Amino acid sequence: MDIEQIKNSIRNVPDFPQPGIQFKDITTLLMDPEIFRDCIEIFYEEFKNSGIDVVVGIESRGFIFAAPLALKLNCSLALARKPGKLPAEKVSETYDLEYGTDSLEMHVDAIQEGSNVLIMDDLLATGGTASAVNNLVNNLGGQVQAIAFLIILNDLDGREKLGKSEVYSILEL
Repeated sequence: MDIEQIKNSIRNVPDFPQPGIQFKDITTLLMDPEIFRDCIEIFYEEFKNSGIDVVVGIESRGFIFAAPLALKLNCSLALARKPGKLPAEKVSETYDLEYGTDSLEMHVDAIQEGSNVLIMDDLLATGGTASAVNNLVNNLGGQVQAIAFLIILNDLDGREKLGKSEVYSILEL
């Protein structure tokens, strides 16, 4: 598993979605089944002995990594979604954005009391989204074992919002 190959498979799109942003486009990584498989294998090797009961995927690119990893770990998959997307009883967590707020929701039965949980997303930037999901899991009685990302953007200090949570990533940029 060549980390440099994984890094090189991610397209950088300048000024998207707004000027000054360097968007990390993972669709180019996903087009290569070998590299995508390598990413899932790296996550699996990291967490296979962690006793994970539930992998939580954060909408939407977190789903891409959470679903195959949950299958490989033989555990359940839970979804953290934007408001209005989940049909059953749910809990919500609001978090700050650069310009305003947003929310994420999870079904109340997605996490059982005492479950060991791995939270997954594709990228950690400012940390608001991952922090909100961490709070949701804790509020549902889950025990967050780690929060995992394909990429961490170190310059944006998102790790600080995650407190003492274990954080894992394949790439740090």
